[in-house]
Amino acid sequence: MKITSAEFVLGVANPKQLPNDSRKEIAFLGRSNVGKSSLLNKLCNRKSLARKSTEPGKTRELNYYLVDRKFYFVDLPGYGYAKVPEQIRTSWGKLIEQYLKSREQLSMVVQLIDSRHEPTALDMMMVGWLDYYEVPFVVALTKSDKLPKSKMPTYIEKVKALFLPYGHCVDVIPCSAITGLGKAEILGQVAHHIAKKSRS
Repeated sequence: MKITSAEFVLGVANPKQLPNDSRKEIAFLGRSNVGKSSLLNKLCNRKSLARKSTEPGKTRELNYYLVDRKFYFVDLPGYGYAKVPEQIRTSWGKLIEQYLKSREQLSMVVQLIDSRHEPTALDMMMVGWLDYYEVPFVVALTKSDKLPKSKMPTYIEKVKALFLPYGHCVDVIPCSAITGLGKAEILGQVAHHIAKKSRS
């Protein structure tokens, strides 16, 4: 799969604002500063499609990007940034959970985990949500270019042992927005799930 066009179309702060067309959606989920914007830009062959914020926790909406005029990438608000007021964090959580639970157009989620650190409790909670709501998801291990190559195989096996037991985890993919590692594998999963029938 090769993406030839992508454009920002909508920022959603309330479920009532969600697009009402039938295009399928691939959502990107991860804690603040995990590299969602960088990965989105890499997948879409764009340098500044998704803005890379210098202020973690700044994105407070579901940002919709129309890809090849056929489907959407949806950038979900980052979670886990301590300086964001509790009330705002709570509202983000409700928005994300409602989206994951009820969005029929959602075909797959790319759950981003920073490969340089152990998955956080919030990371595991999000994966638990995805599995509970029966959403197929890929675990994308961002910033994998920062890991020593000699340690990569052992690390990958460790992470697979952690996530693959979840019934709706379809793959664990090391990736890098700098080198392009994992790009083809993620886009392969995107193409596969876009082609499938909508989840019930």
